[in-house]
Amino acid sequence: MRLTLYTRPGCHLCDVAKEAMERVAAATGEAWAEVDITGDEALEEEYGFRIPVVLLDGKEHGYWRVEEDRLLRDIRLSSPA
Repeated sequence: MRLTLYTRPGCHLCDVAKEAMERVAAATGEAWAEVDITGDEALEEEYGFRIPVVLLDGKEHGYWRVEEDRLLRDIRLSSPA
């Protein structure tokens, strides 16, 4: 899976980000995974103050907001021809 969204329960920005990820998935056909960082010390330390965090191909693409146009562009640019 190329797209991952790190979240936690009760996060309003995470709810908005999930909606954006659904739109990106619909536009590209790419599936995405949501990972709740709650209780994972390493993920909490790395991403806790920046959630939601979007990863594309395992690399951090952005945080706090999903920049849909940028993400769509980068998915298309990094896809095999």
